[in-house]
Amino acid sequence: MPFVQSGSKVLVSGANGFIPIWVVRMLLEQGFAVRGTVRSLSKGEHLLKMFEKYGERLELIVVPDIEGAFDEAVQGVDAIEHMASPYHYNAEDPDDLIKPAVRGTLNILESALKFGHSVKRIVITSSTAAVVRPTEKPTVFDEKDWNEFAISVVKEQGRQAPNKLKYFASKTLAEKAAFDFYEKHKQSVSWDLVTIAPPYVFGPMIHEVNSLSALNNSLAELRDALFKNIPDYKMLGAEGYTWVDVRDLALAHVRAIRREQAVGRIIVSASAYKWHDFLTAARSLSPNPYPLDVYSPTDPLYNPNQAVQMTDFDTSKSAKVLGMTSESFFTIKQSIEDMLEDWKAKGW
Repeated sequence: MPFVQSGSKVLVSGANGFIPIWVVRMLLEQGFAVRGTVRSLSKGEHLLKMFEKYGERLELIVVPDIEGAFDEAVQGVDAIEHMASPYHYNAEDPDDLIKPAVRGTLNILESALKFGHSVKRIVITSSTAAVVRPTEKPTVFDEKDWNEFAISVVKEQGRQAPNKLKYFASKTLAEKAAFDFYEKHKQSVSWDLVTIAPPYVFGPMIHEVNSLSALNNSLAELRDALFKNIPDYKMLGAEGYTWVDVRDLALAHVRAIRREQAVGRIIVSASAYKWHDFLTAARSLSPNPYPLDVYSPTDPLYNPNQAVQMTDFDTSKSAKVLGMTSESFFTIKQSIEDMLEDWKAKGW
């Protein structure tokens, strides 16, 4: 029997975002009722229109950025998917990222502690940014690793720290705060805690995005690699990370509330990649949504089998407890094809 069964009500924070809206969709498709939080009524209009056929099974509430904002939202739900957190590399002051990330996480946990009497499980979207650290040789990270490096650099350098490390520190500190809170209060709550850590997230968008400038960081970096005709094309074969399709990540979030054994930290990653792998896949599509001459040039000497992946992840836990096995993930070619069709349909 599922830990949280179909028909139950699930709270999804930041429901209008790139990843959360896919979670909302999959929850509704699997028979759950969803209470989604948004920052304003206008931000919820797209959701209500898209999921109109589900009627009263989708409920939206406005949650302002204040203490106790989730007190009402957590009441009467069986599970919580906390997905709202700032994601950008533009903060001058590290606290502009760190404080809202930590405070937002603690706010929803404090509300669940006080008023979430029916809650069985809370799932928080973290990031592999909270896992990795710089290495000089290829390294495989797992759930035991924490990005203490980002925290120390930001603490020492403050505003002068690299912007990406400010974001990494925010994700690490928010996730640590969540587990510290849970350990302190686990004897007095009815729920347990799961954090899901994805790497770069790609895939088609179903949230409301009106311009290229509104793309999130992952998709913007991918688009730059594909279309900017980067002069040093060898960079495309040298730089990369790991990735997961947004639809696989959404499925992992749903399974995380359905499967009792899915507790603690879970890394969800499809595979390592170089930007050149996505470029090659895009150019290979037939028919192709775009003329080949709009793509960045390929490196004729690039061999994916010889590419050195400096960062990868042990995903055995997600395979075991979530059933997210390597053969079940969307491939690079499947994901890029759906993304390009999506962008083309938007006139981009």
